[in-house]
Amino acid sequence: MIPRWLLAFLLLPFLAGCASTPPRDTQDACSIFSEKGGLVNNWDRHSRRAEREFGVPQSVILATLWQESRFQAKARPPRNRLLGFIPWKRPSSAYGYSQALDSTWEWYRESTGASRLTRRSNFKDAAHFVAWYHAQSHRLNGIARNDAYNLYLAYHEGHGGYRRGTYRSKPWLIDVAHKVQRMATTYETQLQQCGRRR
Repeated sequence: MIPRWLLAFLLLPFLAGCASTPPRDTQDACSIFSEKGGLVNNWDRHSRRAEREFGVPQSVILATLWQESRFQAKARPPRNRLLGFIPWKRPSSAYGYSQALDSTWEWYRESTGASRLTRRSNFKDAAHFVAWYHAQSHRLNGIARNDAYNLYLAYHEGHGGYRRGTYRSKPWLIDVAHKVQRMATTYETQLQQCGRRR
């Protein structure tokens, strides 16, 4: 008989691969958590844990990840085009569910003591990162932890950019932040209706 730890080790690549596909219905929190409720990668449990640690609601965490990557584990910004058609460099190092930049991810790991094994392409790590970042926005800029609109603006512009109001000259970003707020409200309502909010 194969020991459990060995079986888990052998199945881990397979389970991780399955877990990295986006949920079928990205706009329904109950459906997301039902679909992504596995033993290895339980999105409800991971985002709830991040909520408890940082005080940022699951609905805000989910709405941020939805906007940033539509829950695609290996999302990246599209490449720029040289001469209009030759694929060139990407505009930033944003990557994964959270679209965190390399430098911001390093800050997160140093600040939280997270191991080098944490990955932006891992939902648990990405949810923890988003909650941590929003908690920094609360600490540094006084944004309420449930204010998805302003939290998203700070997430996109950085804490200094938010403080300087750089988003005010970006009407498209203000529209996106409103969309994130609406999605967070929708997710919160859904979670209450399906009994996930305890």
